[in-house]
Amino acid sequence: MLKKMQRAFALSEKGAKDLVLGSFACFVRDLAFMFPVGLMYTLVRDLLTGATPNTSYYVIGVVFCLALIFITSYFQYNTTYLATYIESGVRRISLAEKLRKIPLSFFGKKDLADLTSTIMADCAYLETSFSHYIPVLFGSIASTVVIAISLFAFDWRMALASLWVIPVSFLIVAFSVRVQDALNQKQMNAKMACADGIQECLETVRDLKSNNAEQDYLKGLEKKIKAVEKRAIISELGTALFVVTAQLILKIGIATVALTGSILLMDGSLDVLTFFLFLLVASRLYDPFQAALQNFAAVLSTRTHVARMNEILDHPVQTGSTDFHPNGCDITFDNVSFSYNEEEDVLKGVSFTAKQGEVTALVGPSGGGKTTVSRLAARFWDVSQGTITLGGKDISKVDPETLLSMYSIVFQDVTLFNNTVMENIRIGRRNATDEEVIAAAKAACCDVFVSQMPNGYHTMIGENGATLSGGERQRISIARALLKNAPIVLLDEATASLDVENETLIQSAISELVKNKTVLVIAHRMRTVAGADKIVVLSEGTVAEQGNPQELLSQQGIYSHMVKLQTKS
Repeated sequence: MLKKMQRAFALSEKGAKDLVLGSFACFVRDLAFMFPVGLMYTLVRDLLTGATPNTSYYVIGVVFCLALIFITSYFQYNTTYLATYIESGVRRISLAEKLRKIPLSFFGKKDLADLTSTIMADCAYLETSFSHYIPVLFGSIASTVVIAISLFAFDWRMALASLWVIPVSFLIVAFSVRVQDALNQKQMNAKMACADGIQECLETVRDLKSNNAEQDYLKGLEKKIKAVEKRAIISELGTALFVVTAQLILKIGIATVALTGSILLMDGSLDVLTFFLFLLVASRLYDPFQAALQNFAAVLSTRTHVARMNEILDHPVQTGSTDFHPNGCDITFDNVSFSYNEEEDVLKGVSFTAKQGEVTALVGPSGGGKTTVSRLAARFWDVSQGTITLGGKDISKVDPETLLSMYSIVFQDVTLFNNTVMENIRIGRRNATDEEVIAAAKAACCDVFVSQMPNGYHTMIGENGATLSGGERQRISIARALLKNAPIVLLDEATASLDVENETLIQSAISELVKNKTVLVIAHRMRTVAGADKIVVLSEGTVAEQGNPQELLSQQGIYSHMVKLQTKS
């Protein structure tokens, strides 16, 4: 049962146990609220039979009821609210840990706003559900069953008169499952479209302003915001239609109790005391279940949020051995094919070897697959066909984090954190000393601009290095790679944002970095790869040419044509 609950509500094992305990606590609390009804029943019985009420008994009874309600409510609060907050943290961490192990191909199909919403908004919604809705629903159902059995022990006719409305009301809400699922999904789609629009607006505000496109974009964004409002209203109305109808049916239960009791009382087949008891129970019985109907509707809406979480939790992860000892650091592509989707192959039968101690440059027209090759080499994705080996070992059988410890990577799109220059470079090697960080920074020509900052290497650089130029950001990224000093270096347009003078300095630093290492360089500037040991020309996902620069120039092929065009330019 716990496994099914974990699956149904995207819970940890402890979270599933806490949900069971919370439901039991709600059940006990609901029963505690019935004790005053029993006390009232005994008082009326004494009055009707002419017996003198025992004041001490009733005073103690009132105190007992209050204490019982307080204790059970306290127990219910701790087992639902507090346990839920703990589980919410566990759920967010488990999602983050799963995302850490999922192949990057998954992120190519998901928007950042969508993933952020899953970790934050969906978890927050489930937090509310597990503290306010689900345990209360289960507790109400259990307590109602116990009370129903007790009522049948008094009088089965009156029990039927008071209980028939409960299954009818429950079925009305249950029949709304498909409608609510459809409404919730449409509402979620509208929310995601709005979140994507807002995030895109914030990320592209500079381009929007520079092209005077703000007004047009904001008009579209306003439509998305209004669509969220519209879908929210429709969803609320759709839920209310079933829930309010079910609650009205519940109210009829009091009328049927009164009507049935009156008829039986007139026939003489029911005594006044039993009639009074059922009226008291009916006044209390429907309250928790009325709330439970609302909770049931809310529980149904959690299925959309749970499905989004399970999409992440169920996604296959990249696994492999952490015991990795390659025989050298040659990277070999053997008949490798790859596609981001089933419709189109990005790489088709790619074969080449990047040898240790050499610089292998990947060049060719845009869209030829250069960046894809470098990502596959680091196992950011897994190949569709063929094999990639590092030192003779198939990288698909190596744990991704273990494998990446062998790589220093400089991406074309640099990512920096809202921290100091020192800490942004130290990401390359977390245990590096300040002196080692500064040495790497100087080698990457960072010292020139860092020395002009107010706090030097301890200057905060803003979100994604907002206070830095493109070239400065790229030099920090290169400093990271220098600091990591891994045996394999991947450079994806590493000098694209640098001026000629700094590019020359960086190339000198990279020359020191790549000694006796395996280097894969992606570049569009032919000047950047003129000194490479080997050049692999990729065109339309295949290896069109490969060899050293002199050999390729003599072939008068794609590489030679690119060199001539750039020289002419």
